[in-house]
Amino acid sequence: MTAIKSFAQLERTGWEQVAHRYDEVWASLTKQFIPPLLKAAAMKSGMSVLDVACGPGYVAAEVKRLGATATGIDFSFEMVRQAQAMNPGIKFFEGDAQRLPFPAESFERVLMNFGLLHLPSPEEALAEACRVLRNKGRLAFTLWAKPEENPGAKIMEDAIEAHGDKAVKLPPGPPYFVYANSEECKKILRRVGFEESSVTFDTRTVFWRVPTAGFLFEAELNAGVRTAALLHRHSPERLAAIRATSEKNIQQYKNQNGYSIPMAAYVVAASR
Repeated sequence: MTAIKSFAQLERTGWEQVAHRYDEVWASLTKQFIPPLLKAAAMKSGMSVLDVACGPGYVAAEVKRLGATATGIDFSFEMVRQAQAMNPGIKFFEGDAQRLPFPAESFERVLMNFGLLHLPSPEEALAEACRVLRNKGRLAFTLWAKPEENPGAKIMEDAIEAHGDKAVKLPPGPPYFVYANSEECKKILRRVGFEESSVTFDTRTVFWRVPTAGFLFEAELNAGVRTAALLHRHSPERLAAIRATSEKNIQQYKNQNGYSIPMAAYVVAASR
């Protein structure tokens, strides 16, 4: 099996296994980025909108609430099943973001909330987004910021760096922070067909309120995919050390109701 296929299988299988936990674990975080995502897309009532890597359908649901026509697609059957159950008035499809099953110029907006880097070839997904957009249509997507800009991510990175087994390897995926450089991101978007002058690239920070010091570690271990796969390849002793360090480092964000962790992401948009 090639490295690309191994990574694709890791992501698809992983999300099928943890899809049922997404709403209770990650929704309170990722939903906070939907308003800036829609603002970057210049979304308006009456538009036709495709929610790519839709997960449980949060973006599509907000699009519908704002008076636009939403369609969702995800590579996980379980995610699509949840999206359909939670949003019976919206059409959701199981499919590949890198091979969208829609004709050219089908949508006025394409949105993707934290889905791009779960794909083996993000650039192909961006090219497909461009293909299915109408002339002057707009794409908007979000990506987690680099750890030095993203305190919540840095907690886990530092803990794994301190106690992780360097011999543990995962199937190589796309470079995780290639889109973190705004100029490189613009070049890629231009290469797949977007107007470089139309690109906007903003960093947004929200606060993820969690109840316990161990919530972040448990989320990554039992409700994520890439980091979860890495953690599960470690010995119980190393896992305990990683957990202890992450719980120690999260104490700086403690408040009377639990913990309020700053989480940063890039919000990127471009017009066709």
